[in-house]
Amino acid sequence: MEMIQYNRFIAPLLLLSLILVVPLAVATDVKYCDKQGEYDVKVQGVEISPNPIARGQPATFSIAATTGAAIDGGKLVIEVSYFGWHIHSETHDLCDETSCPVSTGDFVVSHSQVLPGYTPPGPYSLKMKMFDANKRELTCIGFDFSIGFASSVADS
Repeated sequence: MEMIQYNRFIAPLLLLSLILVVPLAVATDVKYCDKQGEYDVKVQGVEISPNPIARGQPATFSIAATTGAAIDGGKLVIEVSYFGWHIHSETHDLCDETSCPVSTGDFVVSHSQVLPGYTPPGPYSLKMKMFDANKRELTCIGFDFSIGFASSVADS
């Protein structure tokens, strides 16, 4: 009898743990813009925190990548789409998003920003191109992300 009560208590706890932990472990699916392209910078993955993004709260995009040659500088060009419609573009100095010069091997490009509280919730797509100081494209990736439906402090 005691074993049955123990199992009734543990099963819901395990289910709750899976519900809370599994979304944190899901990797963002990254696709190269040109599937046959030979990019100098290879992207290993993207981490978005928090995921889904909360309106009016800081969001961080961390892109793990590797390069076979040092990169002295360059820029990132970011395009954002909402339900397939282009809604935003921005350009960043590469050296503001990672340490320059980038040495051969692994590196991380990280960008944080607060999305306005009026940002519509739902599915978004992001396309990022990385260029070196000579304006040569080093990589081009795309991935999807979501902005949550929960209201934020900024909405109040």
